[in-house]
Amino acid sequence: MSEKKEKKNFEIPRPEFPERAVVTAGMPYGNKELHFGHVGGMMVFADTYARFLRDRIGKDNVIFVTGTDCYGSPIAEGWRVKVEKGEFNGSLEDFVQNNHDKQEETLKKYGISPNLFAASGLGRSKEIHAEVTDWFISSLYKKGQLDKITTMQFYDEDAGCFLNGRQVIGKCPVEGCNSEKGYADECDLGHQYMPQNLLNPVSTLTGKTPTMKPVTNWYFKLRDYEQLMKEWIEELKKRKDIRPVVWKTIDEFLKPPVIYIKREFEEKYFSLKDSMPEHNYIEEKKKPSFTIEFSQLSDCDDACRILTENGIRYRTGKTLVPFRLTGNIEWGVPAPVMDGEEGLTAWVWPESLWAPISFTETYLENCGKNREEWKDYWCSKKSTVYQFIGQDNIYFYGIAEPAMWIAQQEADEKTANPPENELQMPIIVANHHILFLDKKASSSGKVKPPMADELLDYYTPEQLRMHWLGLGLGQRSVSFMPKPFNPDAKPEDADPVVKDGLLLSNVYNRMIRTAFYTTQNEFDGILPENAPDEKTLEDAKKAVLEFERYMAKFSFHQCTYVLDSYIRNGSKYMSKALNDESADKKQALANLFHIIRTTAVLLHPLAPFGTEKLREYLQVDEKIWSWNTIFEPLTYFTEKNHKLKFLPPREDFFTRHESQFEK
Repeated sequence: MSEKKEKKNFEIPRPEFPERAVVTAGMPYGNKELHFGHVGGMMVFADTYARFLRDRIGKDNVIFVTGTDCYGSPIAEGWRVKVEKGEFNGSLEDFVQNNHDKQEETLKKYGISPNLFAASGLGRSKEIHAEVTDWFISSLYKKGQLDKITTMQFYDEDAGCFLNGRQVIGKCPVEGCNSEKGYADECDLGHQYMPQNLLNPVSTLTGKTPTMKPVTNWYFKLRDYEQLMKEWIEELKKRKDIRPVVWKTIDEFLKPPVIYIKREFEEKYFSLKDSMPEHNYIEEKKKPSFTIEFSQLSDCDDACRILTENGIRYRTGKTLVPFRLTGNIEWGVPAPVMDGEEGLTAWVWPESLWAPISFTETYLENCGKNREEWKDYWCSKKSTVYQFIGQDNIYFYGIAEPAMWIAQQEADEKTANPPENELQMPIIVANHHILFLDKKASSSGKVKPPMADELLDYYTPEQLRMHWLGLGLGQRSVSFMPKPFNPDAKPEDADPVVKDGLLLSNVYNRMIRTAFYTTQNEFDGILPENAPDEKTLEDAKKAVLEFERYMAKFSFHQCTYVLDSYIRNGSKYMSKALNDESADKKQALANLFHIIRTTAVLLHPLAPFGTEKLREYLQVDEKIWSWNTIFEPLTYFTEKNHKLKFLPPREDFFTRHESQFEK
């Protein structure tokens, strides 16, 4: 007689979360109010994860910081144009302050809840940011990680001034990029190049073709970290919490410097080949161009100069170039004086990368704490930094920032796994593009996206939050198709935003109201003290663990699927149990309130307004949101004979916007 093998219960290990965390969101420029892409493409995701972590590891252990990016030529140029047109009357700082205040107000309307929405160029955060900038650049200089490089900068002879950033526009020179918005040394898609490689440059001040004059700036030795970055990328590829778009984008830049030359210039190239720095000729017969590859970026630059002088058209490939830290724009954070170079300011991109550190210090000071405690969040291995960005900015956050973080260690300790008290490598959470009506949204492009505030004339914040979180931007670019803004929408077409919101405004609302009204009508509003039955507890546990696994991987759309399934199953249970005359009504209500309570905890980071209103009517404190007690029934938080707050007829916790009701 054979023995029966005992079945083993294999449980999936629960994800681990840090003891402390910093959450950051890419900062909006201080030259405008927020359009929907700022909020729906990034801020809502950062806020949702910050809220989740507050519930999961304790709100005192989480710092969510972001703020207005105050400096740089786009802001200075935007202010100049508005003043010139008579659309703004005030100083450049007044202009930034005005936009900062509007941005902060918009975020509040959407329930975006940073511990600090700072400003790199305003108030106390400006002062602390200047101190951190001085320390960061000086530290890299002392460790030998900077080069002083003289390059050619655009100069407008008619205007009599150097052109910075957005004051010159042309075509991006990087192979495969079709951007017509190439600025001084980067295009609107985030590709980096040397200024002299920009195609067809034009001054925005006079409309004339600018000349080139030499300027000297400090550059971070980014290419020195190519091998370490390659090793780091191999580690990222193995991690389930790193989206493929992150390591794939970084990988594209970890290539040798190359030049692509049109096939029509091949004969002329061969006549010049011996006068060019040493390189490899790569034959690609089926392509309209051939490739030449260099081992040194400086050799590639010399070759570009020779090709240009001889009228040969070419494009450069993606590669690591020295990362500029300073510039000569007046509206910027003062750079430290090093090696006699005075009057420089920090280039806006690098200083925006360490701005979240200075904002963390500002927040700690606001709380009456020691600013040095920022290291407990940014350096300790018990803490994790989560940076939410758009895919266009992966070059900065995924290449320049990690390399500079590594460089802040001593030269003999270079490693992608820094020791305690050194800057830890952040987790980059990059979303794909959120399109608008199937086209890339850009406030400077032909397709004008709605401003974030405009959408609130047609939708509630929670309808929009749920819709954006469910789009799956972590996997692919997705179009936002709000019906009131879609000229091709037919009257009979469903609005996708409203449709996604019905789960809360119809199904979950009905569950909550039914539970409250039944308790009020049959039990004088006293919460039943029955323990939820075993199946209810098991179903809730399954939903919680599934939700947690998806949240740990930043799979927000999967989290919404878990909620959808759990809420709809709860609604089916409610309809069956409360309409069964033979059922124990108190037991049915105990089960239903456990479903409602579990849903509320999972939903709390996604839809904060409605869930907080529900907590108010349940008459319980904020301890209900803690994941330390997530499997406990509602009665765990109440005393005997706990009375719910009276719910008036037709009161909603999650509603549709007033414009969506028939007049």
